[in-house]
Amino acid sequence: MKSKYFRYIERFSSKKILVIGDLILDKFLYGSVSRISPEAPVPVVDVTKETFTPGGAGNVTNNISSLGAKALLAGVIGNDSPGETLIARLKALNINTDGVIIDEARPTTIKTRVIAHHQQIVRYDKESREKLSSGTLSKMTDYIIQAAKEANAIMISDYGKGVITSDLLKKIIPLANTKGIPITVDPKIEHFLQYKKITTMTPNLNEAIQGIGLLKKISSEQEIKELGQKILKTLSSKSVIITLGERGMAIFEKSKPPVFIPTRAKEVYDVTGAGDTVIAVLTMCLASGAPLKEAAEIANYAAGAVVAKLGTATVTIEELKNAIKE
Repeated sequence: MKSKYFRYIERFSSKKILVIGDLILDKFLYGSVSRISPEAPVPVVDVTKETFTPGGAGNVTNNISSLGAKALLAGVIGNDSPGETLIARLKALNINTDGVIIDEARPTTIKTRVIAHHQQIVRYDKESREKLSSGTLSKMTDYIIQAAKEANAIMISDYGKGVITSDLLKKIIPLANTKGIPITVDPKIEHFLQYKKITTMTPNLNEAIQGIGLLKKISSEQEIKELGQKILKTLSSKSVIITLGERGMAIFEKSKPPVFIPTRAKEVYDVTGAGDTVIAVLTMCLASGAPLKEAAEIANYAAGAVVAKLGTATVTIEELKNAIKE
C-alpha cells in the first residue's frame, strides 16, 4: 500500500492546482517572558525575532509548491505594506502571483501571533470581511476562467474574509465539473450549504455540526456517521472528510460505508495551518489519480508531520515519504 502512496506523490511535480481564496499575511513575534506588566496582569514579551509567512490560501499554495506541484493562485490583497510583504514572500517561494488582485478599498488581512517559550500568548487580526467589489470580483473571475484551462484541480480556501461568495461559487463549481477535474473545499460555516456538487470538503467536527445546522453536540462514532451522511445528502457532493483532531479523520463517500482513519501525528507542537496542509495534499493526490481513501491517508501523514513544527509550516516530499515509511 505504501509503495502505491509514493506513486501518487511522485506525480505531484506534473500537476497544476488552482487555489482560490482568502489571502492572509501571518506575522510571528517571538520572544521571552520574565515579568508581568505593572499596568495590567499580562506578561511582558521581550521580542527577539519577527517573521512573515503566507497564510490562508497563501499557505495552501506554499504547501503545494513545497511538494513540487505548481500553484495557480487567485486572491485579493490591499494596496499596503502587508500586501507588498505578502507578494514578496509568495514570489520568494516561486508562486505565481498573476491572479492576486490589488483592491484599493480593502486592507490586506494580517494575523499577528506573539509567541514566548514555544507558547502562543496572544493573536490579533487586522482585516475586512466585506464582500469584494464588482470590479475586483470581475478581475479575479477572468483570471480563474483562464487558469482553469490548465489546472488539474481547483481548491477553494474559505477563511470568511470576503473573497469566497455565493456568486463566485456559482461560477467556480460548474467550471470544475464541466472540465471534469476535482474541486475541493476547506470550508467556512457561513457558506457551508453553498458548497454543492463538489468533489470533497474537509470541515472539522465543529464546522460540520454548525454548517449543516445542528444544534446539539456530537461525539460518538455513530453520531459522526449520521452527520457525514447528512452532509453528503444535503450538498449532493461526491464525498466529505470530517477532521477529528487527535481522533483522526472520518471519510464519507456516496454508496460506500464510512471509514475512520487514526491520526498520524506523533508529536504536536503547533496546529497552525494544519488544515491547509490537509486540503493541499488531498487535492494534489486526487489530481494525481488517487482514490479518496488513499488521498486522505497521505494527507493525514502530511498533517502529522506539519503539526510537529512551530508556526505556519509546510511539508516537503522527503518529509512526507519519511512520515509514511515510519
